[in-house]
This record gives sequence, C-alpha cells and structure tokens, in this order.
Amino acid sequence: MPRFVIAAPSSRSGKTTVATGLMAAFAARGLAVSPHKVGPDYIDPGYHALATGRPGRNLDPYLCGVERMVPLFLHGAAGAGLAVVEGVMGLFDGATGHGELASTAQVAKVLSAPVVLVVDASAQARSVAALVHGFASFDPGVRLGGVMLNKVGSARHEEILRAALEEVGIPVLGALGRSDVLAVPARHLGLVPVAERRAEALAWVRAVADRVAAGCDLDALLALARTAPPLAGPAWDPAREVSGSVSDAVTGSVTGTADGRPAGTSADAPAAGRTARRPVVAVARGAAFTFAYPEHEELLTAAGADVVEFDPLTDEALPAGTQGVVIGGGFPEMYAPELSANGALRREVARFSGPLAAECAGLLYLVRELDGRPMCGVLDAKAEMNARLTLGYREAVAVGDSVLAAAGTRVRGHEFHRTRVEPGAGQAPAWGFVRPERRVEGFVQHRVHASYLHTHWAAAPSLARRFVASCAARPPR
Repeated sequence: MPRFVIAAPSSRSGKTTVATGLMAAFAARGLAVSPHKVGPDYIDPGYHALATGRPGRNLDPYLCGVERMVPLFLHGAAGAGLAVVEGVMGLFDGATGHGELASTAQVAKVLSAPVVLVVDASAQARSVAALVHGFASFDPGVRLGGVMLNKVGSARHEEILRAALEEVGIPVLGALGRSDVLAVPARHLGLVPVAERRAEALAWVRAVADRVAAGCDLDALLALARTAPPLAGPAWDPAREVSGSVSDAVTGSVTGTADGRPAGTSADAPAAGRTARRPVVAVARGAAFTFAYPEHEELLTAAGADVVEFDPLTDEALPAGTQGVVIGGGFPEMYAPELSANGALRREVARFSGPLAAECAGLLYLVRELDGRPMCGVLDAKAEMNARLTLGYREAVAVGDSVLAAAGTRVRGHEFHRTRVEPGAGQAPAWGFVRPERRVEGFVQHRVHASYLHTHWAAAPSLARRFVASCAARPPR
C-alpha cells in the first residue's frame, strides 16, 4: 500500500489543508485514496471523506492500542491505490506524560511510512533549514521524505527557502503561497464540520485541490509513497472482533470486559433463551451529531444489528422498529433552539424504554435543559456552555453494570467539550476515571448509559456486542 504521512512542527501549520488538498488532487487523477487521521479528532476526517469518497478513519494508539494500528490501517485502506495519513499537532507531540505514545511520529514508525513535513514559512528564511534538520534528526526511526512549504510570501521567498533546504539535503515537494482561499472556518472546538456546510466545504476542497496540484510535485509524492515497504498481518475485521452472533451474545457471552476478563451478569444484561433476531439500532446523525468513528457502525452491524440513521433536528419520530438508540458527539449547543423545537422527537426519546448509549453531545441532548432550552429530560441534569475547555485522554473503569459495559470494564477515551453538566441528586456514574485524575463521570440509569467520554469501540468490541445483545432482548418500539 503506497502511503505517506503529512506532519508539521506544530499545530496550525496547514496539515489539514495540505492533506485534504493532496487527497482530492490524487483522487482527481483517478486514484482510490484512503484517508486517515492520527488522533481522536472527528472533524478533519469529514473533509477527508469529502475529498476521497471514502470514510475518513482515525489511527489513535492511545485509544486503540499500538498493536491495532496496522490492522485498522489495512482495513481502511483495502482496495485503495494510495493512503494519505494526516498527523496531529506537532510531529513528536502525543499523549501528555506518555513519551511518543499517540504521536504522529509513532504512527509513522508503526506504519513504516515516510513523512512529509508541512512548514509554515511565513516568518522564516534560511532558518527553515535548521528547523527541518532538527526534525529530520531528532528520531532516527522517523524517515523524513520531504518538505511542503506553506504560506510562502513570494517567488523570491520560495527561492531562499529552497536554497536553504538544499544545504541540508531535504527535498522540497511543494510550495503554497498565502491565500484566504485555503482558510477553513473554525470555532470553539476546531473546524466547522462538513455536515454543517456541505456545499461550501465541497467548494473549499475543490479549490484546495487545485492549489495543491499546482503547487506540489504529485509525481514525486507518489514515488515517495511507493517507497513504503509491505505491511505484515491481517486487516482488522469487525466480524472477527465481535466473534459471535447475536444469539451467542444473548446467551451471556456478551458479559466479557473490554480487556478480555470475565465479568458477572447484571440486571441490564440480556437474558438467556430469548429468540435471536437482528435488532434495529437507530444512530443519531445530522448537523448536530457529526462525531462518529465508522468502526462503531461496522461493529454494531457485525454484532447482529440493523443500523439505521435519524436526524434529531428534523425527524419527529425514531425509525420504525427501533430497539436501541446511539447518540454520539457533535455540536448540540449550536443547534439547541432547533433541537428543543422538535418536541415530538424529544418526547419520544423520553418515553423510549430500550437501551440508549450517548456520548458527549448525546449526553447534552438527554438532559432536562441545555443553555436554558428544554431537551429530552431523560436525565435529571442540566447543561450549559462553559468558557473552560475540557480536553485530554482518559483512562476509565465502568463503575457498575450497564447496557454498554459490565462493571470493571476498562477503557481509554477522550474528553473534548466546552460545556458543563449539573446532575441532580442520587445519580449513578458511568465511569470512574483513574488517569490523569481520579473522579467519576457520566450517568447510568435503567437502560441508559450517558457520558462525556468518547471511546473507540475497536479497542473494546465487547461494548458493541453487549449493546446489541441488550437491544435484541427488548421488543421493538
């Protein structure tokens, strides 16, 4: 699989612009391009998907484990002729306090992929050579294949930069000038998701593809990608991961924990002897709920569910036959008036008695009110926007049994929000955080599991199996 990684010395250097532009430019040449993103970010993969026509997939060693990076990569890249991996933050930045873990450099080494360094050259001349030389020599295991110069001021400026990099023997694979066309709209949690501005996003992708194709040596980049050696091992397979049908799960095999340890049954675990069927799991989508890893839907399907989508902004009822509901992350705070105005769906969600799993934005949708506007009222809590950004990786343990996880299940996750939830009295938590701080978080009540914690089910396929089995044990709506 020809491949390369787009990295940078720091955030805001232009990785997303260059990576998305390259994906679209190569796709326009007729190549099937597989898009990947290092880290937990949900938004950049949306632009990657628009550029390539394939799902944008994340590669996060912290969330999923280093051992799953190659299998997940091969799964996502199946059938492609080129894979482009966009990095996260600076090349060597990863999970705080864990060395290289979850860094772009680590993923590049695990994938044996050459790195293309995007450098913001707007305030540099010959010093760019010292900067690039330092990144090229810092870790001998990282192979720096070339540099993309971004925000170049003029033709003369480009000449100076190229001459400096020639001194240290680093090839320049492209140069992009300063341009407002290349800017992507952003707000409090990063870029504006594609689903909220699809027409404008598509126009931006096309414009960036044209700029990148004109300013970069695509043939040299493709040749660099082809220097990556073969990768060993099987691709990740959701069917193998859940390793059992719904009927297997219904009889209790779902109760294993995410790290393979046995767990006890619970009041919320599926009962043995129920008739096996494919339960309908309704997954929230639309502009307010755009955060989703494609592997989650693949695991739900492999575990025996029929996955259907609904939009809480516009749909007035859950899909027919719904036996379980999954509401992922997104920006409900941006759509609180519209979500609140859809009273028919809010009331139906409040009455729904089947399993319900919610992450972050989904949690906010289930509380009594968000910024003073009525929400579903499933949870006795209220939420509001907060100036403080909560951001970072977390290690957590399920405090008690739920439709999603057996007590004691250990997961790694990620928090990313600017909201605050005030719970009512007597609420049972979903997770106990053990790192980097010790605290409890989220809600478990009846057949509801709701939390701020984003998890990647590829690392814990028992979550998908347990949830689907719980749904199968319930009658359709």
